[in-house]
Order: sequence, then C-alpha cells, then structure tokens
Amino acid sequence: MHTLQELGPSKLQLDEQDRIRQAADSLIFAVDLDTDPMTRADLEDVEALCQNLVESGRWEKATAMRLAVDVAQCGPSTLPELKAA
Repeated sequence: MHTLQELGPSKLQLDEQDRIRQAADSLIFAVDLDTDPMTRADLEDVEALCQNLVESGRWEKATAMRLAVDVAQCGPSTLPELKAA
C-alpha cells in the first residue's frame, strides 16, 4: 500500500488501485500459490496491469516492475524453502 500512496491517485485509476489492493490482500493471507488459484489469478492480473501500463506509455518499465515486485512480496515465496542440514 505504501507504493500506491507514493504513486498517488494521478498515476492509477480507481479500478486499477482496487485490483492491486485485491491482489495484495489475497497474497497476505495466502499459504501456497500452487494451491490457491484465485490468489495466483489476482497476482497475474496485477502483472498484466503493469504490462498494460507500460505498453500504453502511461508508466515506465522500472516503475511497473517495482509495483509488480512489491505486490508479489505480499505473499508467500514462489521459491522452494531451503531446509537446514
């Protein structure tokens, strides 16, 4: 949410902000993206939104990537956990 506040309402339409919040909320409570198709869909929606923002010329690629990473970091890691020996 910090990223959304930092960007300000002039950078995103209300429905776009809602989509990002939905994904972040879903990810916060997700345990495993492989077993939660709705949360994965929300994350993919944000990634598609970021891609559209860049392709339309509204955003720079670096800004969109930062938002996508920030949202993804709200949830469980997509990398397998390392086990201590």
